[in-house]
Amino acid sequence: MNIYVGNLSYSVNDEDIRAAFSEFGTVDSVDIIIDRSTGRSKGFGFVGMSNDAEAKAAIEGLNNKDLDGRSMNVNEAKPRTERTQTRSYRY
Repeated sequence: MNIYVGNLSYSVNDEDIRAAFSEFGTVDSVDIIIDRSTGRSKGFGFVGMSNDAEAKAAIEGLNNKDLDGRSMNVNEAKPRTERTQTRSYRY
């Protein structure tokens, strides 16, 4: 199961997330989303856990819990939707 983790402190790293989630089971992957232009965390990421029961326990156990001074938003990740281009160009 892919899990969305939001409202992360900019100082939180992959190992911090892995440590929090591993209390509930095996963590397959951690991916904190990084802003390409600044190199800084965007404040959210994704955790992959192959055991759905462990993933649900992690969601329940970690949602609204404090990590590095911020209350995490934790829920099942939704599939990404296609974005339409909405830019208008001025000449």
